[in-house]
Amino acid sequence: MIDWDRVQALRDEVGADDFAEVAGLFLEEVDEALGGLTAGLAPAAVSSALHFLKGSALNLGFAEFARLCQEGERAPEKADLAAVQATYIVSKAAFAKGMARLPLSRVG
Repeated sequence: MIDWDRVQALRDEVGADDFAEVAGLFLEEVDEALGGLTAGLAPAAVSSALHFLKGSALNLGFAEFARLCQEGERAPEKADLAAVQATYIVSKAAFAKGMARLPLSRVG
């Protein structure tokens, strides 16, 4: 669900303080984007929104969420938006729980 190697690599790249800001911005942007992602949108709008979400998700290690976004981006008329949203909710919870166990930095 979460690519913890990617999360740790990003945290090592930007530092713990900046990582907290990046993660917070990501979660805010995704929450906002998902709020506007409804079944009544045109396929092009769905594809565009899912493309944005996929890129953000990959950057922060939300692997399963990114995969579903990519599937929906490729076939927006068949996108399972409920599954995308549900996966994000589960991923967000797993991310929050896992962050407490993540080492501050890699050793070696």
